[in-house]
Amino acid sequence: MGFKLTIGRRMGLGFGTIIVLTVVAFLITVKTLRKSKENTDKVVEQVAPSIGELKEFNFLLQRSQTLISKWYLNKSFNDLDFREELKRLIAKDYPDKKVVLLGLAKSWKPEELKQLQGICLNVDSLFGIYQNDIMNKLNSDSAYKDASLYMMAIIPYEDSETFIKDIYKSLNGLIKVKQDEANEVKLTMFKSFDFLDWFVKLIGITLVIGGMIVATYTVRSIVGPVSQLKGMLRAMSLGVLPKTRIEKRSDEIGEMATALEGLVSSMERTTQFANTTGAGNFDAEFKPLSEHDTLGLALLKMRNDLAENERLLEQKVKERTEEVVLQKTEIETKNGELEILYKQVTDSIHYAKRIQEAILPAEQTIHNALKNAFVLYKPKDIVSGDFYWIAKKGPYTFFATIDCTGHGVPGAFMSLVGHNILKDIIDNTDALEPHEIMNRLREGVIATLHASGSEGTAKDGMDMTLCRVDFKTMELKYAAAFNPLYIVRKGELLQYEADKFPIGMFIGEYKSFQSYSVQLEKDDILFIFSDGYADQFGGPKGKKFMVGNFRRLLQDLATNKPFHQLKSELEQQLINWQQGHEQVDDILIMGVRV
Repeated sequence: MGFKLTIGRRMGLGFGTIIVLTVVAFLITVKTLRKSKENTDKVVEQVAPSIGELKEFNFLLQRSQTLISKWYLNKSFNDLDFREELKRLIAKDYPDKKVVLLGLAKSWKPEELKQLQGICLNVDSLFGIYQNDIMNKLNSDSAYKDASLYMMAIIPYEDSETFIKDIYKSLNGLIKVKQDEANEVKLTMFKSFDFLDWFVKLIGITLVIGGMIVATYTVRSIVGPVSQLKGMLRAMSLGVLPKTRIEKRSDEIGEMATALEGLVSSMERTTQFANTTGAGNFDAEFKPLSEHDTLGLALLKMRNDLAENERLLEQKVKERTEEVVLQKTEIETKNGELEILYKQVTDSIHYAKRIQEAILPAEQTIHNALKNAFVLYKPKDIVSGDFYWIAKKGPYTFFATIDCTGHGVPGAFMSLVGHNILKDIIDNTDALEPHEIMNRLREGVIATLHASGSEGTAKDGMDMTLCRVDFKTMELKYAAAFNPLYIVRKGELLQYEADKFPIGMFIGEYKSFQSYSVQLEKDDILFIFSDGYADQFGGPKGKKFMVGNFRRLLQDLATNKPFHQLKSELEQQLINWQQGHEQVDDILIMGVRV
């Protein structure tokens, strides 16, 4: 008997080809992803930590330079904190940092390791100059009063300034090398994904064409005859024995047609008894066509067991009914428990709202400090990640709007952290400049959240606009992180930009916030805010309100409406814009008229 190309073999050949192509695509994809994972692991476990540690090392050197300058220039020994800090930096912080860096450098290139070792040797020498030629000589009030000793320290001090610049140059060069290495690894990953994208598209086109070929063959050689067989079987399912016959074939469909013809013949012989039994005549006699007549034997068994089956069915219905009733009771119990749990959680959040509202300035506090002012404050959830802050110190009045990362309960926790740190800065430090207050706030946030700035660390922080006003001189000083300051003056909106980095840890060069001065004029209206109002979705197309529309709205209202109506007008405009859309973020706007 020769080789027979059956339908199964034909379809197997077609689908086998498709499967092989799919497996090839899968293997190449796995290989590409494995390589990308190796590159990612290299960045995450080696390069990124190395860059982070090198930048912290750079910051440590900057701190040491600041402290040695204070040691040399501050001749009073009443302030010992910075002196102890410098000693601790040289004796502990620097050695610890060096151990970490040299540990990471084991996976670096030899020339990079050699460069780091050279930097460490230079830093050792630099700190030796600090200790031997400056700190040990200027170690008491009397040493500062000794002109000869003080003059002997000036040359090492000035030399150290030049020396540390060379160290900075070498260290920044090493940081750039590691950053370039990270970029190179990222570029390699992108090339791998570009190849994978091209290959997957090619395989996809091939699979589509192959699938079309297999589908065409299936329709012509299988679907037509199978549809005819289906029609015959459907007719039989309706009690009609078909009269048509399938053309003889040498494949599986021909075998199915022959089997179906035998089935039709058997059905004709058993139809009469089936009809009698189906009518409920369980006494009807029937003789199976053969010992293999499954249908006949089944009909006999049905006749004998039908009464018993009916009894069992009634019993099962009763049992299932009892089961459903029991399940309903259990569901009702669980629903009650869930309602209790939901109420407990909601009550806890409402209590948290009362705690948060307690830290916000009261209406009377706002009025006493600013006279003509309003605050539009609309949390997205029960509690908010936005908060506003007002304080007075000396001749100055401070006020700010702060937008913490997130909203709801996480944002509320951040707002408590920010409020407590701000209060501590005003109450317990001599900081009066807005940028100095924000720098200290950033240090407090980083220390509180234990942020390191490395990859994978949560970038929790705050956007903020802080204003300081002397109402006697009409001078305004402000500092801002991301959120700007608007002033509407005689119908014109003036925008004062913000620094483009947050209060918190971020990856990049460390920068200090800047304070800016503005000479106010009578009837100026100041606006500070979070981004919630501009980001709200609504309008006829369900889009964001946008910053440009927000500026125009503030300018229009401040020019054409009385100041005491601005808050209600802003609320109404927000309602009109939302048109039923859910509030997407906390909303905070503070307005002050001079």
